[in-house]
Amino acid sequence: MALNKRAIVTGGTRGIGRAIVKELATKSCCGVLFSDVAFIYNNCDQCVEEIRREINSSETKIFGFKADASSYKEAEATVEQAVEQLGGVDILVNNAGITRDNLLLRMTSEEFDQVINVNLKSVFNYTKAVIKHMIKQRYGKIVNISSVVGLIGNPGQANYAASKAGIIGFSKAAAKELASRNITVNVVAPGFIETEMTNKLNDKQKEILLQNIPLQRLGKPEDVARVVAFLCSSEADYITGQVINVDGGMVMS
Repeated sequence: MALNKRAIVTGGTRGIGRAIVKELATKSCCGVLFSDVAFIYNNCDQCVEEIRREINSSETKIFGFKADASSYKEAEATVEQAVEQLGGVDILVNNAGITRDNLLLRMTSEEFDQVINVNLKSVFNYTKAVIKHMIKQRYGKIVNISSVVGLIGNPGQANYAASKAGIIGFSKAAAKELASRNITVNVVAPGFIETEMTNKLNDKQKEILLQNIPLQRLGKPEDVARVVAFLCSSEADYITGQVINVDGGMVMS
């Protein structure tokens, strides 16, 4: 395969997704330079130019495509556009996600469906749309972003936990289906990462969180992005169907 890989990242404008886009576009991991990235987003049009300015590389192709990740029709269309612009696709990172937290007794069916559709169905949508290209070239790396909540649950997040647990099951099944085509499928499960969501927590809430994290700190989006980059590299060619926690030791099995 070519040294310069071509990646598609969903949910690429904020937090972990933004860090993944920048990591793949600007860093060298294990001898592989990820130079060309197309990211999918649902809002924040100005973020496209912001990310281009932050990466600031004449050697890197960066494309932003606006789409509803929960729609297969839109996913298929944006993948075709991205493949046309990139000249192909070697890597898919499914990161699109939302929260609609509520206690189960109060959770509406709309809140449940929205989270399942964006967090879980989007993984099906983009994986299905991408693999026909990867199967043809007999090569591909797929990394799906889950959460430790999908492993241990969390009060008030039944919808979110279900969607993230579903990603793990989906990924293991896909890994078995696609292994014979030299396509790996792995999962990264972040713990509590410094994002817009955790920034809303007060000091007392953060203190309670840290009591459950052996490393005694929140993670950074870059901590997750570096693991994703490794799984997309040739150094991870013999790794598939695995779940890697990036959580400071919060969940140990």
